[in-house]
Amino acid sequence: MGELFRSEEMTLAQLFLQSEAAYCCVSELGELGMVQFRDLNPDVNVFQRKFVNEVRRCEEMDRKLMCLFCYWQATFEKLENELKEINTNQEALKKNFLELTELKHILRRTQQFFDEVMKTCHICPFMSFLNSCLFCLCRFVAGVISRERIPTFERMLWRVCRGNVFLRKAEIEDPLEDPTTGDQVHKSVFIIFFQGDQLKNRVKKICEGFRASLYPCPETPQERKEMLAGVNSRIDDLQMVLNQTEDHRQRVLQAASKTMRVWFIKVRKMKAIYHTLNLCNIDVTQKCLIAEVWCPVSDLDSIQFALRRGTERSGSTVPSILNRMQTKQTPPTFNKTNKFTSGFQNIVDAYGIGNYREINPAPYTIITFPFLFAVMFGDMGHGLLMTCAALYLVIRESRLLAQKSDNEMFNMVFAGRYIVLLMGLFSIYTGIIYNDCFSKSLNMFGSGWSVRPMFGPKGANWSFETLEENGVLQLDPAVAGVFGGPYPLGIDPIWNLATNKLTFLNSFKMKMSVILGVIHMLFGVSLSLFNHLYFKKPLNIFLGFIPEIVFMSSLFGYLVLLVFYKWTAYDAYTSKEAPSLLIHFINMCLFNYNDPTNKPLYRGQVLPYLPLPSYTNIVKHCATFDEYRFCCNPFPLLFSVNQAIHTIEYCLGCISNTASYLRLWALSLAHAQLSEVLWSMVMHLGLSSRSGGGFFGLSIIFSAFATLTVAILLVMEGLSAFLHALRLHWQDHLKFTLPLPWGYLGCHSLCE
Repeated sequence: MGELFRSEEMTLAQLFLQSEAAYCCVSELGELGMVQFRDLNPDVNVFQRKFVNEVRRCEEMDRKLMCLFCYWQATFEKLENELKEINTNQEALKKNFLELTELKHILRRTQQFFDEVMKTCHICPFMSFLNSCLFCLCRFVAGVISRERIPTFERMLWRVCRGNVFLRKAEIEDPLEDPTTGDQVHKSVFIIFFQGDQLKNRVKKICEGFRASLYPCPETPQERKEMLAGVNSRIDDLQMVLNQTEDHRQRVLQAASKTMRVWFIKVRKMKAIYHTLNLCNIDVTQKCLIAEVWCPVSDLDSIQFALRRGTERSGSTVPSILNRMQTKQTPPTFNKTNKFTSGFQNIVDAYGIGNYREINPAPYTIITFPFLFAVMFGDMGHGLLMTCAALYLVIRESRLLAQKSDNEMFNMVFAGRYIVLLMGLFSIYTGIIYNDCFSKSLNMFGSGWSVRPMFGPKGANWSFETLEENGVLQLDPAVAGVFGGPYPLGIDPIWNLATNKLTFLNSFKMKMSVILGVIHMLFGVSLSLFNHLYFKKPLNIFLGFIPEIVFMSSLFGYLVLLVFYKWTAYDAYTSKEAPSLLIHFINMCLFNYNDPTNKPLYRGQVLPYLPLPSYTNIVKHCATFDEYRFCCNPFPLLFSVNQAIHTIEYCLGCISNTASYLRLWALSLAHAQLSEVLWSMVMHLGLSSRSGGGFFGLSIIFSAFATLTVAILLVMEGLSAFLHALRLHWQDHLKFTLPLPWGYLGCHSLCE
């Protein structure tokens, strides 16, 4: 069936790698990604292997973001030292800049204070005399303190100095940057007048305790003016130096950021290579490494070319050798994928990986998974929005891959972008079938019902007055409409106005769910036939596959045929006489064919019930007749009992899993009802407004409607439908792998 439909044919190969070329050869094989190395030293402790020191060095380099070789390591250390020096110089410059800025504010505020005092002196001669005495007898200190410490600082000065100091303060409008932490701090300027050295010592100790910065302040206005001019000049010079330092720092960091990702990749790649080399054996000459690998047979030429390329890169003159080995060990399962199929393969592998050379179910999942999702998520509008979002991810995938986002949710959605794209496209298709677009129907072909009798081929006793006076009227299905038969595509739009819309859709979607479920399960069981033929196990066909397919077809396949028969055998005139399929199915299982309340669908309906004999499953896992004779021996009763349990479980599983497919019906109706409720409760309010400001109100309501649509119907309902589709696939996975060596999703049999 080709590589796409079955796991790759694998072979065990032995590699002889020269010591000087081993690193480059393993690097090339890792880039190729087609080989799996076996551990040839299982009894050797990890700390006793040859390349343990190299692995430790890689871990240390990874921790410090160092590069592979000494050049990269020296480059990183140089960069680290340069950044440390830049940061140290910048911190010192910022500290000096802060001191000069605080001194500038002190000089300005001090001058303002003395200017205010001089104005007071001109107004009042007595105050002039007091101030002259104060300046002659008092001394002062000036400084800067954090604004939130001012009240406590003032109370401490008053208590310790017993009210013998005079404090003036003023706030600095702009916050100042702390050079150590980089935080913005609000500060205030203060000046304290006192007498004597004793008070001076007390004032200084209090300032030190409150971490206030004291600065020298000249006593004469001329000296203060000259100092302020010098401080401003130094601040301008420092600001220019700080700007240049910051620009240099940014350039260094930008240059480092460009190579940071490369460093991470190289260090981790080097660590992985040495881990792989630790799996190899070393020959007695210490000049050659021996490795054993599993690899696809179809890629042997590519592997040989990678070994030659690695040997050339290392400069070695001795080529590496690859020898195929004969073994009875079961090879690992390998399925080739690309960017389109990898997401679907992950869905399959999340439950379990199939046995070697079994059919790969991922190609079938490409169709079945988005289709089952779309059955539950059928809406043209919502499917279109999902398709547009997925198309954006697909078109810009190269740019988004280069960005390397750390958002786990985004990376998960981006990895499944093709799954989302197909889910959106299939949802558009099922939305057309349901004739549902944002809970509204599209009248593409008109209606097949005859609403106005005078235009119909058959008459009815309705007039225009009757149509105007009655909000609800019952349409006669026997009256032929425009088409005179089934609607051309999807569901007739008039059902969107019917009061029994939910009843009609319940019946339709419930039967559709059972039909799709039975087809899906029969398809899964049928695929197991190809594995039995490939592995040449005829007993599994006659004693496993055939009884199971007969059992399921005789019950649920027969039920599906009855559904189609009922749809075709009864029309609008005889639909009231149609019996209930559910009652008929229950009566058939109970062998009750004389129920007067439920008439038969057709003549000769009484059929024998076909139970699956339990003994047909006894030898299902037997590969030869010798095993069959052993299983039929009366002594191993436990094995016979085990297969009988599997038989019972298969029968019960067919019933329970068929019922599980009714989630297609339930989720579809839930999505449609949520969409309809959202339209009627939100969007309908804006459309019903007839006032002049209705346009602005509609804009706000539409924004709310769009937000709720994306959050509830696309994200929440989409995730719910996704999980239920996954559940149905894994349900088949478990159902058909438990009693069979292989099932629909092809993992190992749980009983083996």
